[in-house]
Amino acid sequence: MRIALFTLEALANARPVRRFVAGHAARIAFVGLSDPERPSVGGLTGQVRRHLARSGPGFLPYLAVNFGLPDIVRALAPATQRLAGSSAVPEATPLAALCRRHGLPHATIADVNAPETTALLRQHGADLIVSFHFDQIFDAATLAAVPTGGVNVHPSLLPRHRGPVPTLHALMDEEPAFGVTVHRLAAAIDAGGILAQEAVALPPGTTASRAAMRLHEAGLPLLEEVLEEARREDRLPAGRSVPLLPYCGFPTPAQLRALRRRGRRLVDAGDLREALSLSLRP
Repeated sequence: MRIALFTLEALANARPVRRFVAGHAARIAFVGLSDPERPSVGGLTGQVRRHLARSGPGFLPYLAVNFGLPDIVRALAPATQRLAGSSAVPEATPLAALCRRHGLPHATIADVNAPETTALLRQHGADLIVSFHFDQIFDAATLAAVPTGGVNVHPSLLPRHRGPVPTLHALMDEEPAFGVTVHRLAAAIDAGGILAQEAVALPPGTTASRAAMRLHEAGLPLLEEVLEEARREDRLPAGRSVPLLPYCGFPTPAQLRALRRRGRRLVDAGDLREALSLSLRP
């Protein structure tokens, strides 16, 4: 069963997704790397303006540590890896370089539902889509372009906290409950049948960023189990259907203020150090 992996490389998923690529290179048909500055979202300037209008400046440190710094670190990786002696370490190697090392076809994806994406899936003989921290929504036609459908790793206990920043919304709850879900992809946000799920206990004081890192790490073995079952059965199970709960989007300024009043944080110095070390060490 040949895998088409779609991902947006960021702090939350960088290490587990790199480990996944290195461990499954023989089964990966194609890697699609989301373009975070794609014209459909207004490019970098348009996205920053939209986040400021929607969430206010209090959200910018989260965006910088999770996306901005990893982008800079990736660009510097050839030099920093040489200095650190980590050039051969998959977990410290940016995905594009890792794909080249393993001879894997890869491309930047500006529109996952464009005809060009469907052509790539068919050209490389993909049987199954794996979405691992991907920020675009697959439509029904794109999912139908592969015979087995697709799965997604989502860092929450679905159906709770559907949306782009689930660990932030978990921290907004009176009693935060963390977990990770592997579910079937559907032509709706975080809505497919649940294939595997696990609650994950995190220590008090865990930031939204660190929770996302830990949950993506915890999601990797669940994904491995789902893929092994799909390989054995030559199909994906339907999964467990659950009712959809409300969508949890990007936070409002009022939600961020409430989070601060509870002493809960989006990022801290530890998250900053982790973002800066992505190309230095495993």
